[in-house]
Amino acid sequence: MRRNTPRILPLDQSAWSDEVAAQLAPLASSDGRVDNVFTTMANHPKLMKRWMVFAGHVLGKSTLPERERELVILRVGWNCQAGYEFAQHTVIGLRSGLTDDEVDRLTIGASAPGWSDLDAALLRAVDELWSSCDISDETWSSLSGHLSTEQLMDLVFTVGQYQLVSMALNSFGVQLDDYLPRWSGADGLTS
Repeated sequence: MRRNTPRILPLDQSAWSDEVAAQLAPLASSDGRVDNVFTTMANHPKLMKRWMVFAGHVLGKSTLPERERELVILRVGWNCQAGYEFAQHTVIGLRSGLTDDEVDRLTIGASAPGWSDLDAALLRAVDELWSSCDISDETWSSLSGHLSTEQLMDLVFTVGQYQLVSMALNSFGVQLDDYLPRWSGADGLTS
C-alpha cells in the first residue's frame, strides 16, 4: 500500500443517499459488506454511476477469458504498485484459474519461465501499453494468433481501465478490506 491512511474516506452507510444505496446494493456481499473501492467512489455518485457501466463491461462482459483477464489486471496492478488492486485481483484471479505460482511469476513479467505463448504475449502487451501506450507489431502479431478482434480490443481497454483504477486507488489511499491478503514484500501476499 502506498498510503497508510485514506485521503478520501469510504462513505459511511449512514451517509448514503437513496441514489448511492441503490448503486451499492448489488455490490454488497452476502453479509452486507461493500468493498472500500466502491464506498470510496460513492463520494462522487455521478462519477461512480458512469464508471460502473464501463467497469462492469471490462470485469463481467469482456470477451477475454477470466483467467487471462485476471493475469492482465494483476500485471497492471503490479506495474502501478497498487496494493489494493493487486490484493483484490489476486483473490479473483485464484478463483479464475490462476495459481499461486503464476501470481508470483507475473511480478517478474513475460520473461519469467513457464508462461504459455499467449500468457507471455499478454504480459508483454500490458508492459508495452504501460511504457509506450502502444502494443508493438511483434506482440500484436503474437496476440492475434490467439485472440479475436473483440478480444484484442477488450485487452487494451482492460489495461486502460485497471491503470485508471490503480491510479485512483493509489491517489485516494483506498485501504485494503479486512478479507484481502496483505503484501509482505519479498514473501508475496499473505492472508
